[in-house]
Amino acid sequence: MSLAETYQSVVLAHKEGGMKGLLQATPVRVAGCVFGIVGSLIMYGILQERIMTQPYGQDGERFQYSVFLVLNNRSVSMLCAVLVLRLKSLPSSPVAKIWEYCAVSLSNVVATSCQYEALKYVSFPVQTLGKCAKMIPVMIWGSLINKRKYTPKKYGVAAAVTLGTTAFGLGGSITSKHAKKSADTSTYGILLMLGYLGFDGFTSTFQDKLFKGYQMETYNQMLYVNMCSAALSLFGLVTSGALSASIEFVSRHPESLFDMTALSICATCGQLIILYTIREFGALLFATIMTTRQFLSILLSCLIFVHPLTFTQWGATFVIFGALYVEAFGKGEEKKEDKKHAVKAEVEPLKSVEEGMKDDEDILPAMRAPIPDEDKQKKGIW
Repeated sequence: MSLAETYQSVVLAHKEGGMKGLLQATPVRVAGCVFGIVGSLIMYGILQERIMTQPYGQDGERFQYSVFLVLNNRSVSMLCAVLVLRLKSLPSSPVAKIWEYCAVSLSNVVATSCQYEALKYVSFPVQTLGKCAKMIPVMIWGSLINKRKYTPKKYGVAAAVTLGTTAFGLGGSITSKHAKKSADTSTYGILLMLGYLGFDGFTSTFQDKLFKGYQMETYNQMLYVNMCSAALSLFGLVTSGALSASIEFVSRHPESLFDMTALSICATCGQLIILYTIREFGALLFATIMTTRQFLSILLSCLIFVHPLTFTQWGATFVIFGALYVEAFGKGEEKKEDKKHAVKAEVEPLKSVEEGMKDDEDILPAMRAPIPDEDKQKKGIW
């Protein structure tokens, strides 16, 4: 759709339905998704770096307890899921076994903790670019656990991302300016990022395997995964003695509580808008927005927190994001081809929802439209 056609559709929607029609117009909703995801997650990235790397108070004390941030984030997300389930009158009892929620939560807590801890040793641009390589462990875990097969194009994109991240690491300093400058510091930071990538890739793949076959509402999964994550985080904090230390830090520096609360709200808002975007407009728009958001996060971090990058590192950054855009738009073309050859169903209750996302390992199972069984269809059971 051209810019002129987009403008005309918005004007027409406003004429026919007033303000309500304007807000329901597709271009307006897409713009809302773009600004919502980019805005909330960029703020999340800035707050994450501010909490983990910047000093608080006149004594210059820094926050050290990343699991406490995980506990806050998961608690806010859990409360939000409870609220949505109540407002929509949806079932709130667990659908899967509790151990299945806990298994996913455990790997998620470890991955998130590694992500926060890495900021003590490597710069935010390094952390963000490292996260771009998520597709590599997802492909590895997908092959091992779910016996998935991938196209040569996917392997090509994975290779380009790997080469880009390697070139970025070799092209200049990757150590956080707040950490001690040594080879051990950089190595520890890289190991934490590898831990993040491994556990995060395992989380999405294992989640797919465990929850496959359950007719699970998105917010039901959100509630119990976050509940288990919060419980595991609390257990880790209590047993390590970090809970009291975290609370003492907040009491000494009340301004840190504002940053932590804002971080949790941004994370939850981002999660909700992501769910809405995927359901309404599919994985292609979501992947494009997320790739753009990561690039903008790096730019803003370099400006706000002064992370100088070398020419080689900027070149590697463009290679990585170029590969990710090729992957995102390649998916869009594949879906268009599949749609041409597909037979249009007579009944389409979820039109334009999660189109072509059955094989996308980045999408949570609960976000996908349920696929009815043929025998059940014949009997009229869905």
